[in-house]
Amino acid sequence: MHAPQADITAPSRRRVLGVTLGVATAAALVPAGAAVAHDRPASAAPPIRQIPLQGAVNVRDLGGYRARYGGRVRYGYVYRADALGKLTDADVSALAGLWLRRSVDFRVPFEVQMDGADRLPPAAAAVARPISDGGMSAELIAAIGSKDPVRQEALLGGDRAAAMMRKVYRTFASDAAARAAFAQTLRDVARGDGPVLFHCTAGKDRTGWLAYVLLGVLGVSSRVAVADYLASNGFRAEADARTRAGLKQAGMMENPDLLIPVQEVRAEYLAAGLDQVRADFGSLERYVSLGLGLDRRDVALLRARLLD
Repeated sequence: MHAPQADITAPSRRRVLGVTLGVATAAALVPAGAAVAHDRPASAAPPIRQIPLQGAVNVRDLGGYRARYGGRVRYGYVYRADALGKLTDADVSALAGLWLRRSVDFRVPFEVQMDGADRLPPAAAAVARPISDGGMSAELIAAIGSKDPVRQEALLGGDRAAAMMRKVYRTFASDAAARAAFAQTLRDVARGDGPVLFHCTAGKDRTGWLAYVLLGVLGVSSRVAVADYLASNGFRAEADARTRAGLKQAGMMENPDLLIPVQEVRAEYLAAGLDQVRADFGSLERYVSLGLGLDRRDVALLRARLLD
């Protein structure tokens, strides 16, 4: 993901066009110092435990789910999140209370440039482990920066935006670099000396995929793991709507609803990735063992560490 070729002048580029891996980041539209609303959505029933922060809206503990290999996934061991570059001082203090030892960032340098480096408590080691979308974000930002509704419709209209997302999800299975990043993060969780957090920009695609895979390894039912994946829509709804409104107000998009398919998570996106898993490896279990290279010891450590 690289900077678009379109002529986007400051301050609109940084303030309005925070669009990375198919999501317009809410922080790019919020004036400095303004709080970001992040009320827990009504659809997010227990055991989802949100970490309430002002500068990020999709930070959650992956604990609480019942698993067939043990009682439940332990709280306080692994967290999923969206970008942490807009955290307030109070947010950083709240993260310090989680005793994080490592925060793994799946964003590419362009995303970090747009949204800012993570703000973390001193005890949490920042680990950059970028996973690319193959240029989709740059293409999207260039189309928005053009302010051309015809160009934007040509890129995103009909099923085209959703097709872009399905393509990205298939790379989570097919791309060796993506698999290596996911694999090392799971090893960090299994072998680490404290809680681990992993995140991308919106905390929904790269992060949602790895959370789904991890819950599967732990024996959480697919139905429940899909529900955790889809819960991002509730947590992100207000911020994403504000992004669309900001793009409309700024004159960047005549029809910002074209972005909805790339702002949302959808079961069809996850299914596209899982279809690629079956095509390349035969099953999710073989994706973990052959695609990610996790051996029996890694899996046993994950289950011993995360299941009560």
